[in-house]
Amino acid sequence: MAMRGEGNIRKLMSALDANGAVQYTWVSKDILDPQDGVEVNPVVGQDIRIEYQGKIHCTVSGKSIRKAYGDGMSFDAFQSSPLAVESIIRPELSRIHEGVALRDAAWEEAHHNQPHVVYLSYTGGVKVGVTRTTQIPYRWIDQGASGAILLAETPYRQLAGLIEVAMKEHFADKTQWRAMLTAGNPDAAVVEEALLAAKDDAFEQCPPAFEDFMSEDDTVHRIQFPSVSFPEKVASVTLDKAPLIEGKLMAIKGQYLLLDGGRVFNVRRHSGYRVRWDFG
Repeated sequence: MAMRGEGNIRKLMSALDANGAVQYTWVSKDILDPQDGVEVNPVVGQDIRIEYQGKIHCTVSGKSIRKAYGDGMSFDAFQSSPLAVESIIRPELSRIHEGVALRDAAWEEAHHNQPHVVYLSYTGGVKVGVTRTTQIPYRWIDQGASGAILLAETPYRQLAGLIEVAMKEHFADKTQWRAMLTAGNPDAAVVEEALLAAKDDAFEQCPPAFEDFMSEDDTVHRIQFPSVSFPEKVASVTLDKAPLIEGKLMAIKGQYLLLDGGRVFNVRRHSGYRVRWDFG
């Protein structure tokens, strides 16, 4: 059954079922007012159409903007909102555990002075990252990880960030999106072997100051993304350059819709963009 609507894009919501399969929901707002979400897994293998309406609304204030920063923010919001505080990208800069806020004390207390984990994930290769404990497994899904394993558990964000910085000498900390997308759903044994070997290496490289926080939990969390097939090569498409994007939805991975012909559309990158959409 065809599903259609109009609204301002937000990042895809996700959930992981008991079998490790990702269930995706298309999320939009009428500027800032919530709209009903749409389950998009059933649309994989069918035609979709996304048409830009020429408007972007700030995801924080709702005001009309010509250019979006961060996740769909105006420049002012990007400079002032806690949703764009520098310690999101660089966890080691957080100081809220000391009572020092970088932007918003209440927000940073609720989000950064909370238990965090350092993890290793497999996104076509092994990378190190940090997330709040309550963001497991959503952070891994958003980055398109096919598997992840805990490396360390900490009481607040800055400490997790310091461990991540130490591990950056040995592991990548950025997702290579092309490699992630073309990797598809790799064999479970390949993912498990890579992550367990990487964790062994990480333990050997761990500075003594962080040893007490290293996790003995060797569970490899597997993640399967909905697909008909994955491409060998990918090319990004954006609404700024192509106001009408349409084709057959071949897969969803991370925050990307993968269309026929190797075209990929980053949903989160278009947060705030007003579109008409037609699925199925």
